[in-house]
Amino acid sequence: MIANAIVVAVATLGIGLALAALLRLLPTVRLQLAGLALLAVLLPLGAVLASGWVMFHMGDDVKILAVTAGSALTALVAALLVARSIADSIDRVRVASAEFARGNLVARAPEGGPAEVAELAASFNEMGEHLGRLFDTRRELVAWASHDLRTPLANMQAMLEALEDGLGEPGEYLPVLREQVRVLSLLVDDLFELARIDAGALTLELHSLPVAPVISSSLRSVEAEARLRHVTLAAEVEDDVTARFAPDKVERVLMNLLTNALRHTPTDGVVAVRVEPHAAEVTVAVEDTGEGLDAESRERMFERFWRADRSRSSRGAGLGLAIARGLVEAHGGRIWAEEREGGGARVCFTLQAS
Repeated sequence: MIANAIVVAVATLGIGLALAALLRLLPTVRLQLAGLALLAVLLPLGAVLASGWVMFHMGDDVKILAVTAGSALTALVAALLVARSIADSIDRVRVASAEFARGNLVARAPEGGPAEVAELAASFNEMGEHLGRLFDTRRELVAWASHDLRTPLANMQAMLEALEDGLGEPGEYLPVLREQVRVLSLLVDDLFELARIDAGALTLELHSLPVAPVISSSLRSVEAEARLRHVTLAAEVEDDVTARFAPDKVERVLMNLLTNALRHTPTDGVVAVRVEPHAAEVTVAVEDTGEGLDAESRERMFERFWRADRSRSSRGAGLGLAIARGLVEAHGGRIWAEEREGGGARVCFTLQAS
């Protein structure tokens, strides 16, 4: 009897392993789950029937075998229903991903079913949101780049035609042409810098340096514009505060932040740079007394070609803050925007302390 039981157990194990290996060859999850359900039910049933044949010679106790067969059938139906439910959940994600692949960027997967499938659907939907925003950004890039390239080119063409027709003097138009060329050069430089940041080709040489000279140099660069706008510039930084950074890149970050702050600060306002040293990092904050930031601005102001007021044509292509974020992150730091206490905006970034 014991020998027969051992033979049945070993045979059941061997057959089970062989069939499990074959299940992996089935082409779909639905078929694999259905096969697993059949295997999980029919294999024990076969073992019971084999044992019954040994013990009862196929008829000595038909009731036990009938109950066993009925229980196996119930378990098989339940297993197939569970397998169908899992397969249907996966199918819904598959259908949504196929729609997305065909270009339907609003396709989303229902976040139902087992926890793992629901998590997969949630991740897919999050990916869809990010990709949708990426495509929106690409469309905005083309639109704004076309606008910002077309406007100075049209101005230059008009002035050159006026010179050719004798409707103007070279001395009158040359300074304006030079300014338009400068605007185009800045836009091309910004696009090139963004391309390097996106490609990961931006290499920085970090040095342990005092922060104060870079702050002073940046404030001097925007002093003329601030005077023209009747805006007061201020700095709050200790001379002995040092950090690890590339001076030219951090100066560009500050220039972009200061230019943006001046653009949104009214007459008789204040733009200030404050430096706060900490144990592991140094926080540099550019504050203004302007109109402040709404929720959308705080979330999206570092996106390329995004402007808070799309009905207003402002100077610049909307790349300055995106470049600032890329340069700060290349330093291993963080950049964010928040409301300034007392009104206005506060844009902060961090550098590694030295």
